Amino acid sequence: MELSTTIKTNDELEFVIFCIENIALRHGLNASNVYATIKDNSADLIHKYIVPGYEFLHTQDKDYILDDIEEAIKQQR
Repeated sequence: MELSTTIKTNDELEFVIFCIENIALRHGLNASNVYATIKDNSADLIHKYIVPGYEFLHTQDKDYILDDIEEAIKQQR
């Protein structure tokens, strides 16, 4: 998704936090470092991928969500 979107609701904010925290837990990383990675440079996956995809992504199971975001991170590198 190339559409850039801001966080508009508490549900979207909680979902972004859920994604960051669970990616960090999955890889034994600091959540601040995960945030920096997905917010870094032009990738800004929070506003260009996670928030625009919220309606679909939040209905999926945790492993699907994390796998999907990790794949998006790989594609941005």
